[in-house]
Amino acid sequence: MKKYLIFIVTIMFFSCNSSAQKKEQINYKVSKTEAEWKAQLSDLEFHVLRKAGTERPFSSALNKNYKEGTYHCKACNTPLFKSEHKFDSGTGWPSFDREIKGNVAYGSDNKLGYSRDEEHCATCGGHLGHVFNDGPRNTTGKRHCINGVSLTFVPKEKEEK
Repeated sequence: MKKYLIFIVTIMFFSCNSSAQKKEQINYKVSKTEAEWKAQLSDLEFHVLRKAGTERPFSSALNKNYKEGTYHCKACNTPLFKSEHKFDSGTGWPSFDREIKGNVAYGSDNKLGYSRDEEHCATCGGHLGHVFNDGPRNTTGKRHCINGVSLTFVPKEKEEK
């Protein structure tokens, strides 16, 4: 029994430290040092955007924002989502059924013990949230569940033409 337990612990140790789980280094168009990001972002923004944290549900004013406009990355101002693709998912986070193509990148998040599709800004690498397959069936079927703190809302009348 002891040998079996040692074997299992050894397997778990090596599988948890595999190179497959190490984040690959990507060069983004906007790249800053950790100190530069900390100087630019609030503590919560830094926690979410740079450390892949999550804000509390129902804490973002953008969750119930129904104005026309575009949602941009809080870190680098890249346009990410349009208001016409936003819907109330009831989850407590701003949700969209699609992204602005090319401005959102994807990866895998295994922190909870299972794989989720993580979303991040394709320009600066900032963590945005996750995408799930339980969105509106009459559109894309996707639910882009996004931390409001990672977004800045630009009203339609202030968007550049």
